[in-house]
Amino acid sequence: MMAPARVLVVDDSATMRGMITAVLNSDPDVNVIGQCSDALEARAKIKELNPDVVTLDIEMPNMSGLEFLEKIMTLRPMPVIMVSSLTQRGAEATIAALEIGAFDCIGKPQPGDTRPFHELIEKVKAAAKSAAAYKYIRKPVAPPAPAANTNAAADYRVGRKVVAIGSSTGGVEALIEVLKNFPVNCPPTVITQHMPATFTKSFAERLNRLCAPQVQEATDGARLEIGRIYLAPGGERHLTIANAHAPCCRLIDKDPVNGHRPSVDVLFDSVAELAGRNAVGAILTGMGRDGASGLLKMRHAGARTVGQNEKTCVVYGMPRVAFELGAVETQLPLGAIGEEILKLTAARKEGSD
Repeated sequence: MMAPARVLVVDDSATMRGMITAVLNSDPDVNVIGQCSDALEARAKIKELNPDVVTLDIEMPNMSGLEFLEKIMTLRPMPVIMVSSLTQRGAEATIAALEIGAFDCIGKPQPGDTRPFHELIEKVKAAAKSAAAYKYIRKPVAPPAPAANTNAAADYRVGRKVVAIGSSTGGVEALIEVLKNFPVNCPPTVITQHMPATFTKSFAERLNRLCAPQVQEATDGARLEIGRIYLAPGGERHLTIANAHAPCCRLIDKDPVNGHRPSVDVLFDSVAELAGRNAVGAILTGMGRDGASGLLKMRHAGARTVGQNEKTCVVYGMPRVAFELGAVETQLPLGAIGEEILKLTAARKEGSD
């Protein structure tokens, strides 16, 4: 039996510190061992208390949460969950934090929220489980330089396949790693990444700056085209693909699936039905099981499927369930997945597949 996860709460607002502490302490498997109002105090508390997990506000006096996170990842890598305002500025800072190495992010409650921070307990528990190996799997690295708007693989000839990718916790870094070498003429690619609604637009814009293909937040009716990557918008609808004669994105109203909206399973189910053997599915790091059954449907429909291996996952949850179900045809380290997708989607020499 594991000891309770020991958490340090860092936020300049006493109200937020109290709210986060109350939510976390409501679970017997979580124990808030300290609270801090700024980074300087937090630095001393980390040395003194040696917490398993830190929750960290993005915007703080003296030193921003982003600056402090860089120091943590350099001097004492550990799981950090960023707490951000649901604004454009907060979203951009949070995406940067996830690239630096934050374990996950969560938005501050909005007026009318009946269950503030309801996802935080499970995120903290998952973060605590990764704490021992954190320094090995989360090496701090400088953000990649923007990609030039040229073909990153001049000899790549795209076939007729569509690519579907699902990810959650750790997915920001993972998706950048997978997509950074996609050529400008990559296959149409649809992605569901679990992320608050305000953050997906900023993440799509960030990916667009880093990748050779065009990356956009998916819109209802957007045609699936070569050289384009579509990221599911967070919030009220699920991303699917539809229309066999002119494949396009569809955003559908539906209850959360596996606790998520958008859901990876919903996306993968639609790809299995529409594209069948003309698809490649990849499931990356993330908590829970979302995407596992959908990837199995894709494989049964003739699609090629890839899963991220345990060693390179921030959280080996979604890929583990998919692997155990038999949904994963090939399990690979993160750094090899992008190349594998391109190999599986390239046109054959004797003609398009």
